[in-house]
Amino acid sequence: MRFRIAVPVAAACAALLSLAWLPAQAQTPTPAREKFTFALNWFAVGDHAAYWVALEKGYYAQRGLDVSIEASKGSGDSIAKVDTGRADAGLADAVPIISAVSRGARVKMVGMVFDKTPMTFFSRSDAPLLKPADLEGKTVGAPAGDSQRLAFPAFARLNRIDPNKVTWVNIEPTAKVASIAEKRMDGVADYTTGQPFYDKAMGEGKAVRLAWADYGFDLYAMSIMAGEKTMAEKPKQLKAFLEASYMGWRDVMANPDEALAIYKQRVPEIDVAIIKANMLLGFELMRTKTYADNGIGYIDDKKMCASTDIVNTYMGLPKKVDCKTVYTGEFFTKVAMPLPVK
Repeated sequence: MRFRIAVPVAAACAALLSLAWLPAQAQTPTPAREKFTFALNWFAVGDHAAYWVALEKGYYAQRGLDVSIEASKGSGDSIAKVDTGRADAGLADAVPIISAVSRGARVKMVGMVFDKTPMTFFSRSDAPLLKPADLEGKTVGAPAGDSQRLAFPAFARLNRIDPNKVTWVNIEPTAKVASIAEKRMDGVADYTTGQPFYDKAMGEGKAVRLAWADYGFDLYAMSIMAGEKTMAEKPKQLKAFLEASYMGWRDVMANPDEALAIYKQRVPEIDVAIIKANMLLGFELMRTKTYADNGIGYIDDKKMCASTDIVNTYMGLPKKVDCKTVYTGEFFTKVAMPLPVK
């Protein structure tokens, strides 16, 4: 009897010993990834490819994040989501963020996307808006939360035109191109990177741009922001998210075709040809010495304070904003830009 009992005991001991030699990761369950919501500023455009690339390549997952990406209807919408905690971080233009902080929003810019402003007005070549004064007496379409609509008072005052002589009309983000192509608006507010969408709808050379940067408004634009709650309660996660996102941007710039294939897989409704042209135009706003020296998305103190000064001076805020209250570099990790400076 003793012999018969000893055999299973010995087998059990051998099994336990064999388990002890298994790799630690085989015995330890994978820790749950923390949910992290990222609010885009818009529907799917080339500016967003980097975040889908970072998601697909596992850059977020490798840092313990379960990231969900959602669209918004302009910077005003994405700021509201981040400010109220419906999103942990989001994309928005610098000007609306500065304005929102003046009104009590608890958000800060934690990294940049474009180092040059892409703000512009699109119009038709048969009735072009060529200079700021041409806007007076015209109708311009944009969503209520559109960054340029929110920033327009500053642009108008800077260029000595009466903002009250420009009629803004509420339209959906997806209706911008059709609004001028079908002559329902005199112009629409959009990014320079939107040019391919207008060319497709109107024909090459039929869409005219009035770039804000050409008229003294070359200040910070698209940025990644975070809410006060995220910065206080998820600092490690926020830093990890920002680094992974800029790794996505690095990969998009290094291999646009690979990025587009990933983007199409993740967001099937995109038109790859338009998105590619759209995306490449975005690169031109990022190939700067600042990014080459300091990494993708680096915030320059002097430029941020200059941008804040313009908004304080021309936008009629309820109270002036100290530039140090609208951004922080504490979550930034350098990710090298793969493209040469242009």
